[in-house]
Amino acid sequence: MNVAVSTSGRRWLWVTFWILVVFLYAPLVILLIFSFNDRELVSFPWEGFTLRWYRTFLDNPEIPSALRASLFVAAATAIVTTILAIPASIALVRRRFFAKGLVSGMMLAPLVIPLVVMGTALLILFNLVGIEFSLITIAIGHIVIALPFAILILVPRLERIPAALEDASRDLGAGWFVTFRLITFPLLLPAVFSAFLLSFVISFDEVVMATFLAGDQVTFPVYLYSQLRLPRQLPQVIAVAVVILVISAIVVTASEVFRRVADRRLESQTAVHEEEVPVV
Repeated sequence: MNVAVSTSGRRWLWVTFWILVVFLYAPLVILLIFSFNDRELVSFPWEGFTLRWYRTFLDNPEIPSALRASLFVAAATAIVTTILAIPASIALVRRRFFAKGLVSGMMLAPLVIPLVVMGTALLILFNLVGIEFSLITIAIGHIVIALPFAILILVPRLERIPAALEDASRDLGAGWFVTFRLITFPLLLPAVFSAFLLSFVISFDEVVMATFLAGDQVTFPVYLYSQLRLPRQLPQVIAVAVVILVISAIVVTASEVFRRVADRRLESQTAVHEEEVPVV
């Protein structure tokens, strides 16, 4: 008997599923509750509903400054990472060259290198070169760690796009740029959008690399970590975290809807193309 389809098997699968859901989302629910708790210390008992922590963080100049720094670094990281990941992915999927496996491994190496090691290496490098630490140095560090993730998103999408479409475009006289602009990029766009969002989120949430490479301005995760030693500052920081959480959920949901629609479009176009290609 298949355990997965038996009555007891389904019951245990549902129990395991809900245990995982509670494990993953219970901290977020607690965070949401404490953002409305009218108590200066983050602890029970509940002392009443309030919105003052959402008003208070707007009056704290350090929090908006840290948020602006994080948004700048995350936007710069997402833009540059996406621009670099597109040609890198095309080269890995569409081109054949010497030591391709070695190059691919080097591009994906930051996935397995500890962030502490990467942060220390970049810290030493910038000191040797004489580059002053700033938000730009943080963005450079984030690009290094976000680029492999963007490549891993773009490569599978490129592999699903028939190379015959690009070949047909070139056979009709289009150059490589026109082919990329009219054929490859529109079909690759959902993955580009996903890579952009993932790079943005990785940069916005990252704290280790930002701690090593920060200058006078700190990002929001670094500021949040520093406020853990000040319990009376936590309620307003939690309020900001809830706002960011809600915005992130909206963006991720919209991205997933966009990806699903684009996947259906790609499947339909691929099916039409396969029907039109004559069998020799």
